[in-house]
Amino acid sequence: MILERKITLRYELLIFDADGTLFDFERAEEYAFFKTAGDAGRDFTKKEYGIYANVNKAIWQEMELGKIDQNTLKAERFRRFFDKLEIKEDSERFSSEYLYNLSTAGFLLEGAEELLESLKGRFRMVLLTNGLTSVQDNRLGTSPIRPYFEELVISESVGISKPDPGIFQHTFDKIGYRDKEKALMIGDSLTSDILGGLNYGLDTCWYNAGKRTNEKNIFPKYEVHDYDELLGILEIGLD
Repeated sequence: MILERKITLRYELLIFDADGTLFDFERAEEYAFFKTAGDAGRDFTKKEYGIYANVNKAIWQEMELGKIDQNTLKAERFRRFFDKLEIKEDSERFSSEYLYNLSTAGFLLEGAEELLESLKGRFRMVLLTNGLTSVQDNRLGTSPIRPYFEELVISESVGISKPDPGIFQHTFDKIGYRDKEKALMIGDSLTSDILGGLNYGLDTCWYNAGKRTNEKNIFPKYEVHDYDELLGILEIGLD
């Protein structure tokens, strides 16, 4: 007699970050930057893009710490970038064009759609992103993976960003869920996704595809380097 292998699920609710976890945001940012620059008649190179990327990373970290709001961030990052290059450019106009171009760049990471298909029907799933509404509504809302999620929560729309636990409470309230012990936060950022999940009392999974060294005093319950490893921690096989 052959006994079927029973599977019990450790979690009921999976909260996914979007960019860097399911979406290839680095590719999207680079596309939007060079498209906007070209339309503005700027012949920027990889060198200039590297400068912008550093400025952008720093200002998003300021936002996570509550030092700047997302609305101000939009054009301020380009103002700082142009100041570093010592060139005159309309940062508001450049930002507007950049955000439009970014909103059209919904590139998925390889295997993301297949991952969600394998989880469909077995878990409740929510997409929780620190992002700008005008960008994320289009990029994520029209993506082929949108139907897998019962809710899309965008920080700018809520007025709270990860790692503030308030955005997690908002998410739980929105879907009518209460059991923190059965929820898992999955994301690529230690300082927003993982810290935010920990602040709210959730188990967390650091999606570290690049196998970066954890130099933060932030410790997720799990660390995975690919989607197969993620699937492995979501199931417990029982004989």
